[in-house]
Amino acid sequence: MAHFVYLRNVIKDKHIASIMPTSASGVRKVCSKIDFSKDNVYVEYGPATGIFTNYILQNMTPGSNVILIERNPNFVDVLRQTFSDDRVHIYHDSAEKVADIVLRVSADGADYVLSGIPFSFFNDQMRNEIVRQTYGILREGGKFLPYQTFYQKDRHLYNHIRNIFDTVNDEYFLWNVPPMRIYEAVK
Repeated sequence: MAHFVYLRNVIKDKHIASIMPTSASGVRKVCSKIDFSKDNVYVEYGPATGIFTNYILQNMTPGSNVILIERNPNFVDVLRQTFSDDRVHIYHDSAEKVADIVLRVSADGADYVLSGIPFSFFNDQMRNEIVRQTYGILREGGKFLPYQTFYQKDRHLYNHIRNIFDTVNDEYFLWNVPPMRIYEAVK
């Protein structure tokens, strides 16, 4: 059902980054950069039908929380139907409002921000604003973990992250359709 909803929305919404949801191996690769052994606040930009959310919920501690920020109303409906866990907080909004949204759940900020939103579709001002706010809501040692289709140029995201975060690593993950470029920026 979720894959059908995803594909139907890809056709209708030009802001969806990929023609397919991230593969299970892609989810594991991105999430391998997370320490699930402690209570964390996770933020996910553009969770779509909740592929990463499911994985996070299965691995996070009982004291953790997940904040989902999704702009597509059909995906928001799917998320609300799928996740009834009190630790999941769903917002029909945009990533550039993350600072206000996180404060509703955690006054101390977030530990991890995962993002599959298509930074290549945004202008420089929007990219910078999202990266700046992401840095601002992360706790010290927190990580920004965006993943993008592998063909994106540095000007689409890497350079924007590097301007704000001191530590930025990136790698390519070819076992996904389409292949991904995964970033790990540490505050």
